[in-house]
Amino acid sequence: MIDKQTIDRIIDAADIVDVVGDFITLRRRGVNFIARCPFHDEKTPSFTVSPAKGLFKCFGCGKGGNTVSFVMEHEHFTYVEAIKYLGKKYGIEVHEKEQSPEEIVRNNDRESMLIVSGYAGAFFTDTLNNTDEGRAVGLSYFRERGFPKKIIDKFQLGYSPAKRTAFSEAAIKAGYKEEFLVKTGLSIKKDDGALFDRFSGRVMFPIHSLSGRVIAFGGRILQTDRKTAKYLNSPDSDIYLKRNVLYGIYFSKQAIGKLDKCYLVEGYTDVISMFSSGIENVVASSGTSLTEEQIRLISRFTENVTVLFDGDAAGIKASIRGIDMLLKYGLKIKVVLLPDGEDPDSYARKHNADELRQFLDSAEQDFLSFKVNLLSEGINDPIKKAEVIHETVNSISVIPDLITRNVYIQKCSKMLEIDEHILSQEVARARNRHIGGEKKPPDKDEQPSIAEELPSVPTFVRNIFCQEQEKELLMYILKHGRENLFRTANEEGDEVIIRVDEYIIKDIKNDDLEFQNLQYKKLFEEYEKLLETAFDRDTPYFAQYFIRHRDPDISSVTVSLLMDTQMQGNENYTVSKIWDGTDSVTVSLAQAVPKALVAYKSKILTIAIHKLSEQLKTEDEEKQFVILEQLLQLNEQKKFISNYLERVIL
Repeated sequence: MIDKQTIDRIIDAADIVDVVGDFITLRRRGVNFIARCPFHDEKTPSFTVSPAKGLFKCFGCGKGGNTVSFVMEHEHFTYVEAIKYLGKKYGIEVHEKEQSPEEIVRNNDRESMLIVSGYAGAFFTDTLNNTDEGRAVGLSYFRERGFPKKIIDKFQLGYSPAKRTAFSEAAIKAGYKEEFLVKTGLSIKKDDGALFDRFSGRVMFPIHSLSGRVIAFGGRILQTDRKTAKYLNSPDSDIYLKRNVLYGIYFSKQAIGKLDKCYLVEGYTDVISMFSSGIENVVASSGTSLTEEQIRLISRFTENVTVLFDGDAAGIKASIRGIDMLLKYGLKIKVVLLPDGEDPDSYARKHNADELRQFLDSAEQDFLSFKVNLLSEGINDPIKKAEVIHETVNSISVIPDLITRNVYIQKCSKMLEIDEHILSQEVARARNRHIGGEKKPPDKDEQPSIAEELPSVPTFVRNIFCQEQEKELLMYILKHGRENLFRTANEEGDEVIIRVDEYIIKDIKNDDLEFQNLQYKKLFEEYEKLLETAFDRDTPYFAQYFIRHRDPDISSVTVSLLMDTQMQGNENYTVSKIWDGTDSVTVSLAQAVPKALVAYKSKILTIAIHKLSEQLKTEDEEKQFVILEQLLQLNEQKKFISNYLERVIL
């Protein structure tokens, strides 16, 4: 247990801007700092840090607290772990009373694994620097690669002895439990119960968490005649999930934030060699296919990513298909193609810092242009050219921002010599496929759904009261909730039916929106819970459940909604008047439901624009600049809706 005096000293010493700034990029705004929230995905910063109060607050997802609670939430630490982390950061020694046997038994497994990993890192580093074998084999290898001593020390590089049991024996002798040696993957247990080292005879690359703790290792074999993998990595564990981690992020996060740019490479030595040459804003995916979790990690610090490709055409074509995920998350992607036979490691070692920076700046090019040029090079066959066009369409279609998509459509139309209108239509179809699977062509009088084309409502827009639109969506859910909207395929390729209620609820939750009418909100949330339970999901009619609900508010509002005259008759449904100025228009659910969602968002945007316009009149110059940026974003979305509906913005 940590005494209260020590805890108070640590909390008093911990600066909220300093602590939060270790994990995300903060920008000053007036007396406070702002950033994109690390706890939920957002494009517009709603995360605020107050140095004066020593607090943080996200006005998007609602999370808030002090330095300790931030570290607990961000790193998934216990309270004690967070205090220890802050104590170490500020050089305050943490004294704990001796633990009882019962307390030792209850000691957190995760913390024990982190401690074992930390010991392993120190063991491998000591072996590298202070043993004959380590210096002769490991240190000489790193020096041959041109790694200076300060870089070897910075990245805590090490060496695991060739003796198959050297590390395991040392760890057991030092008092570390076999259970955690095996759980971390540092040791492997044979059927006869004996332990042997996973990484014996390898140079070691520790993998650090965002806060700097060692969570895993990569080991490179040096004996080329052995039939074994060149690189061996720690297995996934309670403290390390490969898909969540970027190699080098702990060392590069400050440079990435400061320069507002991240270089993305493949391997450990790529990162280290670029660091040695003065390029510190670099991370590696560690040779794996890029994951969504890794992309989200990058996006906390910057939206500008430059991917470095080796000068190998075949390898590039195999790699670029996975980069579309970066576009999907709204990041701005550039590409640098290295000369033939070079990779980031080899090129950085051959050039000094100025030469490397000059090359990276001059060789950088737009990703989509690079992809189109690469795939279409030397192609005269119309069939193959069509394949290139489809590849390009798929890349453009994942970009979330409408304006950016249109810019790329125009550019690629010229590059591929294809009509811009045709390319635009194909992009729209591809976006529909991403969301709802292949659909039959619309009737000639039917307009395609735009619910997924509409940009998400920004996180700074909250608590807008739209009672009529909330009512309309609930009426769809109650009356038609279990009816089929469209068919799609899951990850296994099996056909899945998407129903009206699932579609509406998912769309609203994806935008982090909430109903403001309290009765409607209560009914919506209760309906959502019902879908998540073991309730018979194939029942055609949920409404009876809510009519008989024990909460009188839910029962009353259900009856009121179902008795509404707009829900009567034999038509599929009637869209509300706001869409065309007439009394009603009979349409299919496939058209009506997306339009109702767009009506809801349109109303939210209209009210938000009015509120911000009024606020603009009373705020100071700095705040006015922020409001103007927000108004620009909202008006672009309103313009998109209005253009689709062929309505005029007055």
